[in-house]
Amino acid sequence: MTTPVTIIGAGLGGLTLARVLQLHGIAADVYEAEASAMARTQGGMLDIHDDSGQLALSAAGLINEFRSLIHEGGQASRVLDQHARVLLDESDDGKGGRPEVHRGALRGILLESLPANTVQWGKKLTGVVARGDGRHELTFADGSSVTTKLLVGADGAWSKVRPLLSDAVPDYVGTSFIEMYLHDVDVRHKATAEAVGCGALFAVAPGQGVFAHREPGSVLHAYIALNRSAAWIADIDFSDGATAATRVAAEFDGWAPALTALITDADSPPVLRMIHALPNEHRWHRVAGVTLLGDAAHLMPPAGDGANLAMLDGAELGKAIAARPDDVEAALSTYEDAMFSRSASAAAGAHETLDLCLSARAPLSLVEFFEQMRGSQRG
Repeated sequence: MTTPVTIIGAGLGGLTLARVLQLHGIAADVYEAEASAMARTQGGMLDIHDDSGQLALSAAGLINEFRSLIHEGGQASRVLDQHARVLLDESDDGKGGRPEVHRGALRGILLESLPANTVQWGKKLTGVVARGDGRHELTFADGSSVTTKLLVGADGAWSKVRPLLSDAVPDYVGTSFIEMYLHDVDVRHKATAEAVGCGALFAVAPGQGVFAHREPGSVLHAYIALNRSAAWIADIDFSDGATAATRVAAEFDGWAPALTALITDADSPPVLRMIHALPNEHRWHRVAGVTLLGDAAHLMPPAGDGANLAMLDGAELGKAIAARPDDVEAALSTYEDAMFSRSASAAAGAHETLDLCLSARAPLSLVEFFEQMRGSQRG
């Protein structure tokens, strides 16, 4: 079987691409390794930017559906020191350009917008072979195969499609996040709920921090950040949740109990998220019949841009193909040139943001950053 456009990965970027293509009458198939849309939780809150993610959703014809998902008050942010002293407290006045929505709900509206059977679940890519003339034969773990005229790798950090274009491999940046959840916080964890507020919390010190966000349903979603070597991280057995949490909590000795409760009282086992990144200027020479989007193309530290860039990639690639259906290679060149430029700038900014969050001057460096952003927006 040969398909016109084959997308590997049913994340936000891949689904946005499929939606934009289909709005322009171009067939697309999405192959996803997960068994179903509900195979795992889909992360937490995302701030969707008016100059990227929202533009992509408009191109996908889903901006009204997106607005119905907005978590009111979610743009609020607080910066605390390790003793839970409030250094900066910005409320959500509803005028910011980065409203918060839940990743799973956002993915849901994209999935619902696609015709039935657009996404093929349980299709883990195991091999790709170039067949000439821009065509590629894909094989999957279940023994099935498909040949495509255009292959798009939207398959994340450890992309199986990327090696067709680039030898680059993500490197550990020296920072790890440990993900945890607290539930029913307004009843069971009032001091922690008050410390976090109604939006995002940044409690940081040199080399370490507690990042948290309030989600609907009285839930706090936390990422505990540590600048530690890969060897130090490897010495913790995260399969033993209680022991791992105790080891992580020990690094925050002396911090306010309202903050350390996000570690010691978590209702979920700690999940390790080692932060990896591709080179900021990651790019490749044009290879017929294949391209990348999202983390597969430009993996960077989390700084609020990843999901937005993935959706914008999907929308821009879809529009480029629709504008040049008679010359897909020209369309891919147009898309890649623009994508390389914007992703390089965003990646440099993401590294800078992570560094200032955990710098030797934290938390003052982060307060200054927020104040500069606020000043530029007012100006």
